[in-house]
Amino acid sequence: MTHASVVQVPDSVILITLLVKLGVAAAVSSSLARSTAFKRLLLLPHRRRRQTLKLLAMICVPLTLGVWVRIRVPNFYAADISFETTILLGLLLGPIPAMLGGAALALPAMSHGEYWTLPVNLLVAAIMGTFGRFTNPEDVWSFSPMIDLSLYRWVTRNLRKPQLDRQILLLVLITVMQFGTSMLSGKYPRKLFVLHTHYWLVELAICACAPVVVGIPLKIWNAIHMERKLEEQSRLLMEARLDALQRQINPHFLFNTLNSIASLVRSQPELAREMIVKLANILRVLLKHREAFVPFSEELAFTDDYLDIEVVRFGEKLRVVKEIAEETLPVVVPSMLLQPLIENSIKHGLEPRIGGGTVTLRSRLLSDGRLLLEVEDDGIGMEAEPVSELTASASESVRAAVGNGGGNGPGGIGMRNVRERMEVLYGSQAEVEIVSRPGRGTKVTLVMPVLEAGAAPWAQFGEALQATWADVARAITRE
Repeated sequence: MTHASVVQVPDSVILITLLVKLGVAAAVSSSLARSTAFKRLLLLPHRRRRQTLKLLAMICVPLTLGVWVRIRVPNFYAADISFETTILLGLLLGPIPAMLGGAALALPAMSHGEYWTLPVNLLVAAIMGTFGRFTNPEDVWSFSPMIDLSLYRWVTRNLRKPQLDRQILLLVLITVMQFGTSMLSGKYPRKLFVLHTHYWLVELAICACAPVVVGIPLKIWNAIHMERKLEEQSRLLMEARLDALQRQINPHFLFNTLNSIASLVRSQPELAREMIVKLANILRVLLKHREAFVPFSEELAFTDDYLDIEVVRFGEKLRVVKEIAEETLPVVVPSMLLQPLIENSIKHGLEPRIGGGTVTLRSRLLSDGRLLLEVEDDGIGMEAEPVSELTASASESVRAAVGNGGGNGPGGIGMRNVRERMEVLYGSQAEVEIVSRPGRGTKVTLVMPVLEAGAAPWAQFGEALQATWADVARAITRE
């Protein structure tokens, strides 16, 4: 490998350079992560051209200076991480911005006579930009620089169920491109700067270092990504609780419930006592600090109290059927997930119907290991237009299958909040399906990954969300 002449870089210098490159990648990405403007631009779902150019400049300017430092300072090869930066730009910004950034990174090298740098950067940007366009963003964000762990996960996962893993494909793609550019540099040492050696173990280290350098910024910036998701989840959970307080703990709800209790005090005092206890349970759960995720058994107990009160209020007009698989009870689910769906079924599906109807709750584990929850009623159904409004802002993974014809209007905020929370929490792994036919009822199906009770990451979510909710509650109280 040469700098400006055909002078072989010692293997010991190459190994030291690889270690320093990891530090350079971590230092630059950490510095950028401290910038509020960078975080805002990085996490925008859709950027205007000006915003894309600004984000491109924030990444490329310091790293273009690194290429210039590599040219000017003898043996300081680690300052040049333009190859890995071009890969990052392709994955995060797409092919066109990545090609523009790759061209900017190539300017100092081309001024030094390394003319192969520009076409190589453009090719890498086009390949990785195309890959990023056809890959789920969550696969990119979760790309791990810990190569051994990625391979272990891939082997264990494919032993159970063979499938294409895009993270492993990305790992292989980066490694192959690094090897190709290294071989090209060995053939044209004055025209392209890439670390290269004839000793295969060191060459293997060079190829293995590239995905790690790419993965380090992704891991650091993914923390920002997760923080934003946490904030979004906090907002949605707040809306769910405020909406529950507004729709359930209101004079109309309390009047009907207390009136039902009053009518039972003399004729059926034990039933009246049970209703008071269940009403107290509902008020206690809604007013206390509650974790963002709870075992499905707890969520089911909360909905049972709500349903028991509604059954007493509506009498024989309301029937409840539960088809709950025993193995689903310890699975962790978002709190207050089912109650808005059940309320929509009763209020908009069964209450307008003279003869009432049945609400059916189902849960089971699917063959792919995910949890399926269903809330179905045989009420008057929903119109196609209201159902489409509920799913208008959903991602591709959150789909709606809508039947024909009219019916009632949907529950609005409650249903939309459930859908948004599923999308924020689980991304492409979640599915929300609404099937409704006029006069035949509505079925809402939720599919989500399985989390065992007590999972540490979700405990952290819950603690943070509890703190946020406490601040909001105090602000509301002051007002």
